[in-house]
Amino acid sequence: MDNPYRMKLNLKVWRQHGPQDKGGFQTYALDDVSPDSSFLEMLDLLNEQLVSKREEPVAFDHDCREGICGMCSLYINGHPHGPEQTTTCQLHMRSFSDGETITIEPWRAKAFPIIKDLTVDRSAFERIIQAGGYISVNTGQAVDGNAIPVPKDDAEDAFNAATCIGCGACVAACKNASAMLFVGAKVSHLGLLPQGRPEAAKRAQAMVRQMDAEGFGSCTNTGACSAECPKEIPQSVIGMLNREYLLSTTLSEEG
Repeated sequence: MDNPYRMKLNLKVWRQHGPQDKGGFQTYALDDVSPDSSFLEMLDLLNEQLVSKREEPVAFDHDCREGICGMCSLYINGHPHGPEQTTTCQLHMRSFSDGETITIEPWRAKAFPIIKDLTVDRSAFERIIQAGGYISVNTGQAVDGNAIPVPKDDAEDAFNAATCIGCGACVAACKNASAMLFVGAKVSHLGLLPQGRPEAAKRAQAMVRQMDAEGFGSCTNTGACSAECPKEIPQSVIGMLNREYLLSTTLSEEG
C-alpha cells in the first residue's frame, strides 16, 4: 500500500547548457513527493513539471536504476550520491525531511568535464581500463573451475574489489579528485588471481600512467573515497596498487 504522506521540497539544481557555459544554480519547488520514491524518481517528477511548463528538463545520468551500472552520479548536499552510502538510484526520499532544501550538483573534477547540467563525461575511466584493466588469455572452452586453485582469502578480496561499479564517487569525494581507489580496485581484482599475474607489472604502470594523463589528482590518504564508495571498496586496494607499481618499477630497472 502506498504511503499517503507527501513531502514538499526545495531543490537547488545546477544547470549548465554545455561544456563552455558558465552554469549556475536554479531553485525549484516540488509539493507532492512520496517518501517511498527514489531520488531519481523525484527528479523524474521535477522534469515532468518542467516539461508541462514548456521548460527544458534537467539532464542527469541514469541507466539500470538498480545500483549496478554506476551511472547515477550526483553530488547531493555535499556528498556523492547523498547522505547514505549507496547509489543515487537506491537513495529514497525518506532520507530527507519535509520542507528541506536539497542541493544537487554534478561531479566536480577536471577529469570529469560537465556535458550538460548534472551529466559529466567519465570516459577517462574507460581509457584507464583500456590501458591495462584486462587479461590476455586464449578463448575457447571454459576451464574447469577447480583447475587453478585460488586461496579463499585471495578469492574473496578479488571479488570485493571487483564490485567497483566505476561510478566516480571516490573522485568526487576526494579533495584532490584522485582516482586511486578506482584504479586500485581494478588492479587488485585482477592481480589477486593467478590469471592476472603474468601482466601485473605492465598493468600497474600502464593504468597509473593513464590516470595521471587524464588529470586526476594525487592520493593523500584522507579516506574520503572509501567512506563514500557505495560498494564499500576498502582503502587496502590503494595499498596493493602502490605495491604493484613499486614492484613493477623495480623489475623494470633491473631488466
